[in-house]
Amino acid sequence: RAAIFSSLAEGESRISNYLFAEDCVNTLRVLKSLGVKIEEEDGSLIFEGLGLKGLQKPAKDLYFGNSATGMRLMAGILAGQEFESILTGDESLSLRPMRRITRPLGMMGAQISTREEGTPPIKIKGGKLRAISYETPVASAQVKSTILLAGLYAEEETSVTEPALSRDHTEAMMKFLGLPIKREGLKVTLEKGSSWQGKDIEIPGDASSAAFFAAAAMLFKGSEVLIRGVNLNPQRTGFFSVAERMGAGVSYSNVTSKYGELFGDIRVKGRELGKVSLSPEEIPSLIDEIPLIALLATQAGGISEIKGLSELRKKETDRLSAITNELGKMGGDIKEGADYLRIYGYPGSLKGGSVKSYGDHRMAMMLFIAGLAASGETNIRDTNCIKASFPDFFELMEKIIER
Repeated sequence: RAAIFSSLAEGESRISNYLFAEDCVNTLRVLKSLGVKIEEEDGSLIFEGLGLKGLQKPAKDLYFGNSATGMRLMAGILAGQEFESILTGDESLSLRPMRRITRPLGMMGAQISTREEGTPPIKIKGGKLRAISYETPVASAQVKSTILLAGLYAEEETSVTEPALSRDHTEAMMKFLGLPIKREGLKVTLEKGSSWQGKDIEIPGDASSAAFFAAAAMLFKGSEVLIRGVNLNPQRTGFFSVAERMGAGVSYSNVTSKYGELFGDIRVKGRELGKVSLSPEEIPSLIDEIPLIALLATQAGGISEIKGLSELRKKETDRLSAITNELGKMGGDIKEGADYLRIYGYPGSLKGGSVKSYGDHRMAMMLFIAGLAASGETNIRDTNCIKASFPDFFELMEKIIER
């Protein structure tokens, strides 16, 4: 998001602590293909913003790798451009559902199409857009952000109403940049789009990435981990609230507000874990951490149940089935329903084995954490996918294991 907004700003922006994972790097390549000048200086990225209407027609298809976030958000921007573009991705991304964004963008006036199944590539012929008031069928930060970004090119105010609160990083950044955006309950409204000046932005540590280290500590009573400089946006810390409910010690320190977001440190202490029940309303704030919560529940006392998980079937893989199958191979006792998981906890039950990630970075990292707590050796097939979101995962994990 910071890269996209910096590219559309007036003048220079500087982004520090940018994550050079494959998904984020692919987004930079796409922006460069659209004419944005981006340079690296002392570990920071310098953007020469082109303004809302300054992007140039790309010479070739725009490749997003595995990044559904990048593809969906950029589709909103490209819907407002006076040229045609084609958005493509890798094999996994090419199976992800895109009608959830093509429908509202089409309602706004973009000429947009996908394959017959509603999957990428996405072909967009942009132009003048009209504002809409849209109700999303599911709570999705990506869908909401796509519509709001397209709303920057509409003449009137654009609004999105969700069935539950989803992550609000796009709205927070818009507010930080001075854009006229407001929230009333589950409805967020962007008034007529306006330009903004480039700014310096520091990216906080990702709460979803921090959750893996927290989970590792939670699996071993008496262990402790301190994670510094994490994004503490309330819509991103659902995992840590669940960790407390399960019995872990969780505390926050050095909390400050910067760039429209909360930054701070998180300390997690491993204690005896208890069962947990999660309702559908809780899922949007921790949807990426469901594999970890399922793992923790296998080592908690009692029966845990997580409801409202149908969206997990539409991720990099069918995560509901992947969680059930792979943790099952390691001794986890999990019942999978159409949109729920019921997990029977037996502390100390995990055993090593041969498991696979299905090319899903979050599954791969979760299985690595499971392997730490399992007896015997664990072999995980296809861990290269971790580079999509967390290239330093193994290096950092080795450091805390040594300690």
